[in-house]
Amino acid sequence: MKNQELKKKIKNYIYAYEHPGRIALSRKYPKLQKSIIFVRHLERNVKNFLDWRLQTRKSNKYFENIIARHQSLLRRKLGVSDPRLQEQKITNLKQAIKKLDGIIIPAGKIFSLWKIVGKPSYEDGYVDGMLLSGGEVKEGLGGGMCQLSNFLYWIFLHAPTEIVERHHHSKDVFPDSGRTLPFGSGATIFYNFVDLQVKNVSKFPLQLKIWLTDDHLKGQLLSGGRVIEKFHVIEKNHLFIKRAKKYFRYNEILREVQIEGRVIRIEKVTTNFAPVLYEVKGEYLKKNNFEVLDTDYKDL
Repeated sequence: MKNQELKKKIKNYIYAYEHPGRIALSRKYPKLQKSIIFVRHLERNVKNFLDWRLQTRKSNKYFENIIARHQSLLRRKLGVSDPRLQEQKITNLKQAIKKLDGIIIPAGKIFSLWKIVGKPSYEDGYVDGMLLSGGEVKEGLGGGMCQLSNFLYWIFLHAPTEIVERHHHSKDVFPDSGRTLPFGSGATIFYNFVDLQVKNVSKFPLQLKIWLTDDHLKGQLLSGGRVIEKFHVIEKNHLFIKRAKKYFRYNEILREVQIEGRVIRIEKVTTNFAPVLYEVKGEYLKKNNFEVLDTDYKDL
């Protein structure tokens, strides 16, 4: 049985979900959506232009010190989504990593994914791919770039960085299929005001080395000096929450920092709470050893 503090957290998340305080203007007035997005693009461009901390440079020579590495499978079963969109996603990834490979983040400066990659366009070789919008799978220009932001977020969590801006996926859209990372350890993006921004808090410059193989997106984070800290991501309190006929998913993600095998601090990364959009069957829960909290308010 979960402790009372955790139950209280879950109760608050459920209440907030069932009693939303504010509806986005673009949802309230769908006809104004394009105008609202245009204004938000403009606001973010001005903000980025004025932020002197957003500084990176590019080099085709790589640092020698590897401090983190990661790989991500290019093709996975995602519910009943069209496999064609995964192939087109790979085309989009190829275009984006041309801009990212070799990027150096000086000490104290901030990496902005969209400032480096720029706005996807057909002229630059981008194609339509799979987009997630409001929990729905759609086809659109530059689709599939979230795999890149997920990848980068995970690798930056294993380095001396501070996450300045990260947006979580608000819904659990697909059932797990070959998942190796904790639920909710990704980052969603939408040009250019839903960004991934990361500050280099080490005393050395950091550099991205990123490439594609036939099957994987691969990368390393390199340092211009020796980094003595080691970073480990920890998941706590992962469970499905059943409320009447609806399911939610919850977990907490922490980062453990070690020096020479000794834990010097544990940092909170994020708490994830999301409605589940796919059918949750007992067989699926049992197969993956998922814990379920079957509850209503009187139980919390």
